[in-house]
Amino acid sequence: MKPSTVILLPSISPLPFFRQRLPPRRLLIPPGGVPPVSCSRRPDTVPAPPLQATTAEYVPNAVDGVFLGLFRSKMAEEVGWDSDKPGYDGLIDVARRLMMKGTNADAKDAAVRILRALFPPLVLELYKLLVTPIGGGKIAAVMVARVTALTCQWLMGRCMVTSIDLPDGTHCQSGVFVERCKYLEESKCVGICINTCKLPTQTFFKEYMGIPLLMEPNFEDYSCQFRFGVPAPSPELDSALKEPCLEICPNAVRRKEVTRDSQTMQQCPKA
Repeated sequence: MKPSTVILLPSISPLPFFRQRLPPRRLLIPPGGVPPVSCSRRPDTVPAPPLQATTAEYVPNAVDGVFLGLFRSKMAEEVGWDSDKPGYDGLIDVARRLMMKGTNADAKDAAVRILRALFPPLVLELYKLLVTPIGGGKIAAVMVARVTALTCQWLMGRCMVTSIDLPDGTHCQSGVFVERCKYLEESKCVGICINTCKLPTQTFFKEYMGIPLLMEPNFEDYSCQFRFGVPAPSPELDSALKEPCLEICPNAVRRKEVTRDSQTMQQCPKA
């Protein structure tokens, strides 16, 4: 070692030396440190977007048209009849015919078969066998929430993935919030919502994909909250099944005319 080198080292101030070479990203950490951030929720410093409905309607694209045509064809095949109306209006006509074809249980079972027919053979079984068990089912729930929000807006309208509370007390990005359900708004019927959408969809994901699902439609503002990973309550405890008919429902209007009592709204007979 050279003597000059030994002599010069004590003369260099270590504080300026490290200040000059301190990585810039370390300066972003405050002296007191930062609180730990859970991967299942947003940091407190980053506010989540408000869940408020927008006035703009979702504009379907070409891919949405393919989804609509496929879904309608499967529904018409199940019903044995198709409407002369084009597009979404014809789909609603077929849904109404499905409700008139039999009992509520018949409509629910038929809707489950329609959902199953939308998937290629073995896909549901492989998903339930290989994907659902990972992470206690949370990964599968997050995946289906994202796919639902991306591929089902043509049916329900604008929606977004949200964080929900799970039964084990944790949070998970496995919720889907529908701002204003087009299917409910166009059908104008609680029974169609319950028996051709809510109940069969809950049954489909639980039995054929192994993912519990609770759907919470709001019959006042037509919004709906999907909660993948949350079991649905028993029919006796499900408040959605006790909802009265919508005032705009054609069947409700007819009943009002017969009873001549516009103040009484009975529970929807199809719910």
